[in-house]
Amino acid sequence: MKYNLMELREPKLEWRKMLLSYQWIVKNTAFFLFLSLLTVLYIYNGHVAEKTIKDINRSSRELKELQYEYKTIQSELMFQSKQSELVKAVEPLGLKELSQPPLRLKDSIY
Repeated sequence: MKYNLMELREPKLEWRKMLLSYQWIVKNTAFFLFLSLLTVLYIYNGHVAEKTIKDINRSSRELKELQYEYKTIQSELMFQSKQSELVKAVEPLGLKELSQPPLRLKDSIY
């Protein structure tokens, strides 16, 4: 059996013509639109995910800064609440530390 080279190539040419024909493109327009929609949704999803990650990172940095600020203020408050520091703070106002314990007042009615 001898095969003609043109006969072997002819189905491939016919397949290519059918694949790129106007009718085939029109017939599959809905599918192409669906693929386009999926592509747009995929790109949109990527942008939303990236924006969300940026927001999370920004919030995380702000949280760390606020935690540092809280700890700093808390340590300053603890230091200023010590008795020796309170004495120094009220000394310009003319207040002095008691040398005797305070007196307890009792109500005579009870």
